[in-house]
Amino acid sequence: MNIVIIGFGAIASYVSARLSQDADVVVNGVLCRSGREAAALEALGSDVTPFNSVDDIPGDTDLVIECAGHSALAEHGPAVLQRGIDLICTSNGALAQPELADRLDKAARAGGSQMELVSGAIGAIDAIAAASVGDIDRIVYRGRKPPQGWKGSPAEDVVDLDNLTEAVCHFSGSAREAALRYPKNANVAATVALAGPGLDETTVELVADPAITENIHEVEVEGAFGRLQFRIEGKPLPGNPKSSALTAMSIVAAVRNRMARIKI
Repeated sequence: MNIVIIGFGAIASYVSARLSQDADVVVNGVLCRSGREAAALEALGSDVTPFNSVDDIPGDTDLVIECAGHSALAEHGPAVLQRGIDLICTSNGALAQPELADRLDKAARAGGSQMELVSGAIGAIDAIAAASVGDIDRIVYRGRKPPQGWKGSPAEDVVDLDNLTEAVCHFSGSAREAALRYPKNANVAATVALAGPGLDETTVELVADPAITENIHEVEVEGAFGRLQFRIEGKPLPGNPKSSALTAMSIVAAVRNRMARIKI
């Protein structure tokens, strides 16, 4: 499997390093901005070829992995799918924009390709997807971060992050609204919603909690299947406190699952 990665941050570096250990997988390209080629090679290795445009990606590419954020998905995703190349996406929150979701869908149809949304920093996505086959009566995603984790987000307009003494819910609304207002923080909310009844039917609560040091994700679902509760305390990748180790791991697992003869 020949792979090109969009981006060269901590998640992309982890994915490239792990997949390089697999005999049947070759990461042979990175899509980056002009002028950033040297930085991309330093992050991913000299064996990787930098590209500045989707048009430059070789025709024998089997898969493109997006590790660069919402704007990168919007810029490059449709062109990748239009070329008939499958795409793994980490910026799931970008699909809260109806126009972008429509462009991606039309491009995939035209190219006969497929975009896969990885589970990223959350779990229980398989159970939520299965539960959505029946009726889901209630689904809530709750994201907890220490106050500093909400710096640079709309939370600063709601609470005094520097002087919190107790947990405060600074946002409550739909997953679509959360993803649009918190594009750097709500990919998990969008993932839960897209696996379940949808972006407008999923409730999201975002909490700043001075009593914690790690990001905590909680999901509650009730429906015809029964009741589900899930909680995970996520750790970042070394060198990037804003990254999610599990997101990087989920990408590697998704690629390996594509290669497996027996899948789970």
